[in-house]
Amino acid sequence: MTIVFCALALLLAFFSWRSFRGGLDYLNFVRNEVARPRPDFAPFTTVIVPCKGIDDGLEANLEALIVQDRPAYEVIFVVDDENDPAAGVIKKVIGKSSVPVRMIVAEKAIVSSQKIENLRTAVTLVNDASAVFAFVDSDARPSKNWLRDLVAPLQDPDVGASTAYRWFLSPTDSFAGEMRSVWNASIASALGPNTATNFCWGGSMAIRRDVFERLGISEKWVGALSDDFTVTRCIRAAGMPIHFVPTAMTPSMDDCDFSQLIEFTTRQMKITRVYAPHLWKLSFFGSGLFTVVMVWSFAVVIFSGTNSWVVLSAISAIFLVTAFSIGKALVRLRAVTLAMPEHSRLLRRQMFTQCTLWLLAPPLFLLNSVTALLSRKMIWRGIEYEMVSPTETLIRRQ
Repeated sequence: MTIVFCALALLLAFFSWRSFRGGLDYLNFVRNEVARPRPDFAPFTTVIVPCKGIDDGLEANLEALIVQDRPAYEVIFVVDDENDPAAGVIKKVIGKSSVPVRMIVAEKAIVSSQKIENLRTAVTLVNDASAVFAFVDSDARPSKNWLRDLVAPLQDPDVGASTAYRWFLSPTDSFAGEMRSVWNASIASALGPNTATNFCWGGSMAIRRDVFERLGISEKWVGALSDDFTVTRCIRAAGMPIHFVPTAMTPSMDDCDFSQLIEFTTRQMKITRVYAPHLWKLSFFGSGLFTVVMVWSFAVVIFSGTNSWVVLSAISAIFLVTAFSIGKALVRLRAVTLAMPEHSRLLRRQMFTQCTLWLLAPPLFLLNSVTALLSRKMIWRGIEYEMVSPTETLIRRQ
């Protein structure tokens, strides 16, 4: 068993080092992208925003979309019920807007997620002049240059899509809110210069209209629950690159309690298991390896005082994993600060939690992965779904 422990500890230390090196690469990529001048590419763009219920700071989030530094664009807010609580906020924002903006009501979903039903309805009602579709979630708060930066890579007609990602900022610094941010951070730094392995995030992505229509994405959405995984699969199947735009990263400035933390993280892993099972397996293995080795190492240090070289191995494993993990957290936080300088004060406040709660993130990933193995059901925005496959979704309750 001692040999097994040492082998697993060495493997975890190696993966931790690889992760830290990946963090440095991520920082260098973000630094280069931030310094890169954006091309003057400004086709008429339709921003589509699916809404359901009241997110924290919803009005401020939606207002950010009507003050973009962009010469020609429109905004379409989509709800599935004109009496949805979000509708009142949307109407208030529409009254303040100087850009074309409207609210439309989609049909209730029958075979796809309600978000997808909203998006499929919206793309049929865009302005005839629209050359680019940009999608953004209602819980995101884009910067003034978000649309300009997100659309810029699409100047190259060979680019399949451009995408950003979210970063959670908890207004109250609650444990659950900060834990969600740490959990999500590991996914945020998975994007980078490799356009072949990048993925689209539906909360902040853009695609040329001609590409969207040529790939038949609206049709491919039928039966699906995840909008972004489906778009990613379509673009990869076409052999087109996905460009990550760090400067278009969007903060989600809301809080959550412990039950919402578990619900959110588990939902993400359930979706991943169905749409990208290889990533789910990697998460299962990586989080399991981390949890086993770290628990085993602490147990060795506490209970194996007579076997000095084994204790030394355990201490070395704890030290190396800790050093590389904290290093990764610091360089990642630095990269995100470069990408979202307007939120630097709030990001600095996260330094302590990002450098400590990493220890709890892998066990949470392990819990999420196990739960995803046992069930494909979830409740999302008040609707219960069951994912039969990437192309078949059952709606159990609305």
